[in-house]
Amino acid sequence: MSNGSQMWIGRGSWLAASIFGLLSLTSCASTPPIDTNAAMIAPGRILTLPAPAELGRSVEATQLITVRRDGDTYAFEGHISINPERLYLVGVDGLGRRALTLTWEKSGKVTSQTAAWLPKTIMPGPMLADLVMLYWPEAVLRRALASAEAELVTTADGRIVTAGGTEIFRADYLEPKQPGWTGRLRYRNTSWGYEIEVQSVETQP
Repeated sequence: MSNGSQMWIGRGSWLAASIFGLLSLTSCASTPPIDTNAAMIAPGRILTLPAPAELGRSVEATQLITVRRDGDTYAFEGHISINPERLYLVGVDGLGRRALTLTWEKSGKVTSQTAAWLPKTIMPGPMLADLVMLYWPEAVLRRALASAEAELVTTADGRIVTAGGTEIFRADYLEPKQPGWTGRLRYRNTSWGYEIEVQSVETQP
């Protein structure tokens, strides 16, 4: 292997270990680029997005999002707007800088913009997949997970997603004990290696 290839692999390894660690970047130059808008629930597993309208209601909410990985903690604020036509998400950092915007239209089209300073490991598609797994109705989510060969297991106060008999996602609804846009929840995605706590306030119930 050439010195140039070794340097490239080193850079890839550094990126995969950067904040959040949401997605592992490829270490092979011949591998096709990752679609950052794909609703990946785990490497190689893409959720079939339902329609925004299948949430069953419109939502305007603000969320404080705290991410923990490998002993590091990061906090962001998210502003979410959902109606039958589309979902719109804006994320800002502690300085008020816009980190990303994401739009998911009822046609299924997902578009996004990310700030140049945002680590490349933070991808909009997996963030959208998390939202669907957290908030969309059970029946809708089960259908969406089928294409990823994943299954939903519900508990008294949470949701678990498994694939190949292995748990890849677990959400615990803390207040209230069910999905809701005002309250607090915690979830863990073992495939991406992070745990996130979300405090939500619905601004227009």
